[in-house]
Amino acid sequence: MISVKELREDYEKVVKSLSKREGEFNLSLFKELDEKRKNYILEVEKLKSDQNKVSKQVPIMKKEGQDVTEVLKEMKELSNKIKELDPKLKSVDMEIEQLLLSIPNVPDDSVPAGKSDEENVEMRVVGEIRKFDFEPKPHWDLGEDLGILDSATAGKVTGSRFHFYKGDGARLERALYNFMLDTHNDNGYTELIVPAMVNKDSMQGTGQLPKFEEDLFKVEDTNYYMIPTAEVPITNFHRDEILKGSDLPLKYCGLSTNFRKEAGSAGRDTRGLIRQHQFAKVELVLFVKEEESFKALEELTKDAERILQLLKLPYRVVNLCTGDLGFSSTKTYDIEVWLPSYNRYVEISSCSNFVGFQGRRANIRYKEDVKSKTKHVHTLNGSGLALGRTVAAVLENYQQEDGSILIPDVLVPYFRKEKIEKSK
Repeated sequence: MISVKELREDYEKVVKSLSKREGEFNLSLFKELDEKRKNYILEVEKLKSDQNKVSKQVPIMKKEGQDVTEVLKEMKELSNKIKELDPKLKSVDMEIEQLLLSIPNVPDDSVPAGKSDEENVEMRVVGEIRKFDFEPKPHWDLGEDLGILDSATAGKVTGSRFHFYKGDGARLERALYNFMLDTHNDNGYTELIVPAMVNKDSMQGTGQLPKFEEDLFKVEDTNYYMIPTAEVPITNFHRDEILKGSDLPLKYCGLSTNFRKEAGSAGRDTRGLIRQHQFAKVELVLFVKEEESFKALEELTKDAERILQLLKLPYRVVNLCTGDLGFSSTKTYDIEVWLPSYNRYVEISSCSNFVGFQGRRANIRYKEDVKSKTKHVHTLNGSGLALGRTVAAVLENYQQEDGSILIPDVLVPYFRKEKIEKSK
């Protein structure tokens, strides 16, 4: 959540920054609730001060042989008034917390203003787009022709937006995620295998709840949700902890199967692997000191880009505008891979800096040493990469006129063949 301290000390600046985002945020309510809270606290402090003064009279009056009945009665009245205020203070604190949970992160000043992805700013373009001397096919047709992707059977078994990966299709995805994990391990990331379900506190800690409830799969009659990304369990790995500053940065990577309802996306990317209810992803998560997070964002993005560079897939990096920025992010770079079937670049990774937003929600802090004050850790995450989209990009960009697929050189040791061909 956004910083209460920043809201109190620089309210107008926060309001101005959030006005660049799409949507309306009732920050005026925060001022009302915070003023109410302040008055309750002042009232409690005054009552406790009066109670303290009265209590000091009791031993003196007893020593002098005076009747203390009225003084004790006054003390009890003061105590009752304090008790009456306690639930009111707790209630307003809860109202403030619930309000802040619904307010997105403040965009960094380096984030371009804009209302939609059309106003994202291109940062760099890497690699050359292949010029085909034949009519290229989309990955869903390639996969069906080669017998390596099967959406029809998945539709029978489950429903729309699911796929069976078959034979070399399954082998290709497995080769890709092993290659990705090994590459990130070499870059200093600690590999995790994460739970596919998390509890409500974990979803709230990373910002999925309450905002994105409709996009999540909840396990009925439980407190569990299917994860939409490994970001959720990995970030919550350190929930309610105080980390040592000397241990930062902490770098994790994890492969996970993810689940999203894709609510509100009816009619979009209904064919192929781009928008599925279930998909695999290798995720990168960083825990860093507050002064290092923007430098870490640049490094994280380069780590994700490295996968596409090694696969020799053309891509570009864009700086998301305020209208396209994710709820929890203060700044995000999208990495978009070239897909011939779309005749454009398509998102394959989002690398985001959340500053202290998730650290406050998940109560993750750090201390430089025993004597120093605790600070909220800054968190970052990025896909390194989304596997279904990477499979699609390899199939489309490496397709041959005869319908076969060449395997990128870096993948051959993992795939153990140089080409995917139709089974005879």
